[in-house]
Amino acid sequence: MKTTPALSRMFKCFRLAALVPIALAATVSIAQQNTLVMASTTSTEQSGLFSTLLPAFKQASGIDIKVVALGTGQAIDMGRRGDADVLFVHDQVAEEKVIAEGFAIKRYPVMYNDFVLIGPAADPAKTKGKDIVEALKKISATNATFVSRGDKSGTHAAELRYWKSAGVDNPQFAGYKACGCGMGPALNIAASAGAYVMADRGTWLAFKNRADLVVLVEGDTRLFNQYGVMVVNPAKHPKVKAAEAQKFVDWVISPAGQAAIASYKIGGEQLFFPNAPRQ
Repeated sequence: MKTTPALSRMFKCFRLAALVPIALAATVSIAQQNTLVMASTTSTEQSGLFSTLLPAFKQASGIDIKVVALGTGQAIDMGRRGDADVLFVHDQVAEEKVIAEGFAIKRYPVMYNDFVLIGPAADPAKTKGKDIVEALKKISATNATFVSRGDKSGTHAAELRYWKSAGVDNPQFAGYKACGCGMGPALNIAASAGAYVMADRGTWLAFKNRADLVVLVEGDTRLFNQYGVMVVNPAKHPKVKAAEAQKFVDWVISPAGQAAIASYKIGGEQLFFPNAPRQ
């Protein structure tokens, strides 16, 4: 059959069309290779920190990060299942446990802020001060409304430790309400109900719907809130992108990553304070 110029052009178009799916598949594959999954806390996400931190990391490395924001307990469980490459969380006891179990390689301290007790400006339980344990005793004694995250997050774990120090091992007074939700929703519930709630300072500073809520207890050394970062162990889950995840860890604890954390402010106020050991 004689090939006409028109037929030649048609065959060329068919060949090009056949190559398009292959090119698209290659592009998707490269994008997936350059994308990490990070399981982190709602506090790091809702505070807005990652909007500064992750673009800076991508510029330095070319690697994208998809964040799954959960309570720390749920984030660590993602690591146990191999559904994340890197963990960025804030419950040192739980972090050390997952390392001892072999599901994460090493914990690196990266930054800190603090917890604060938020409540209505009228402060019906008279909690205002610097002693979180005494404040919780007063809330329980007066049966004031208290919103707990109740989600096994780092904030929830800290709250339960403070209740235990206050002599309340299992808060069950009528005013205690567990929402099973993230920090932002818990603050919204407290704002609408005029209730007390424990929050990390970063999310509080980024929170807009405050109603008449104010910070009532701060400055207690027990309210210190340390964050750590860990690579999920590829020996447990071979699909984990350990090399890329380690690049993020190395960057976030480097002077460049620590400077990016320190630079994130709202209204001129710094939300997180870098404290990775000097390398």
